[in-house]
Amino acid sequence: MPLMPGAEPYRQDGGEVGVLLCHGFTGTPQSMRPWAEYLAERGLTVSVPLLPGHGTRWQDMQLTGWEDWYAEVDREFRALSERCDRVFVFGMSMGGALTLRLAAQHGAAVSGIALVNPSVKADSHQLKAVPLLRHFVPSVPGITSDIAKEGSKEVGYDRTPLRAVHSLSRFWTLVRHGLPQVTQPLLLLHSRVDHVVHPSNSAVVLSRVSSTDVTETVLERSYHVATLDHDAETVFEQSYAFVERLSGAGERADKEDAASG
Repeated sequence: MPLMPGAEPYRQDGGEVGVLLCHGFTGTPQSMRPWAEYLAERGLTVSVPLLPGHGTRWQDMQLTGWEDWYAEVDREFRALSERCDRVFVFGMSMGGALTLRLAAQHGAAVSGIALVNPSVKADSHQLKAVPLLRHFVPSVPGITSDIAKEGSKEVGYDRTPLRAVHSLSRFWTLVRHGLPQVTQPLLLLHSRVDHVVHPSNSAVVLSRVSSTDVTETVLERSYHVATLDHDAETVFEQSYAFVERLSGAGERADKEDAASG
């Protein structure tokens, strides 16, 4: 199947500090691309993989589950780790859940994590019916483009496949159980108004992780897809400052520029 325009994975080689960016459920790398480009322009090595079953048609996602999505980001993380001295992981929505799982599984190999409106639990009572309903109803209306900024659009599916939702709900349970194993520095940015993932998800993350270096920012002007919304620059700037503080990435880039000059 041909990819949706903008759904292509994005990779850019830079310095010895790498960032893996994980997109959300039924979304694509398009929602993370401006963030990745911002980081790449500042000398970081970045990778935004396309998760299996995403970026083509929603029916393709019915054949995948959390194991496939996690395996993809795990592969990319290992590849970045071979290429870079330090690797950070950033994620939005379900990408935040994937990020938390990577942090719990890989420990100190993950230098720090940044989450934007992470999803770690069911927010709707209707989801309780999914295990049965998925056998009779293939899909429900989509969740993409929850964006306050006029004219900004997220590339993703206009339908939400219920078999994939069922797999996601099982993944949430695993992620929540693993939160105490998350010890890395954490930057958490969440929107005050989010029509897809309730802000209580962020509260769950903050209350259960074991991280001691924690920064929380409330995004006042954006909805769920904050990376394409009014607060995108805040997300980009704070996340780069987070990486720079923990790795000295900016100083390293300056030295490399001076040496090449």
